[in-house]
Amino acid sequence: MAVNRWGALRTIASALRTALRPGTPSMGERAASVPRLLRATFRGEYTGTTRGRLLMIAAAVAYVVSPIDVVPEAFLSVLGLADDAVVASWIAAALVNETESFLRWERTGSPLSSDSFGGSRGRRRGAGRTVPGHVVR
Repeated sequence: MAVNRWGALRTIASALRTALRPGTPSMGERAASVPRLLRATFRGEYTGTTRGRLLMIAAAVAYVVSPIDVVPEAFLSVLGLADDAVVASWIAAALVNETESFLRWERTGSPLSSDSFGGSRGRRRGAGRTVPGHVVR
């Protein structure tokens, strides 16, 4: 169980490092972008994530706030909190990554740069966007 706790802490630390890096959007800007992210994804305008991934994040949030747990806190106090901590750390990391990509897409028309996350994840073929000041070939 100690491994899971350290993994959860590393995930949270990594998400915080990404979110607090100089020049990145503030946490308030990220939170404000979530409704736009949902709207653009469900309308098919933004292809940097999937509806299924967003629904998984929503289900994870529901799990954490729900009084019904797989491992109940009332019976197994520390272990009951540990499963919530692991899920909460995944939510934090997923939201930081998704909002990072979405806000980049809003600014540049591209969800990810070619050097991050393995290239063109989430882009449709032939779906180029014109970015002011850039030549698109």
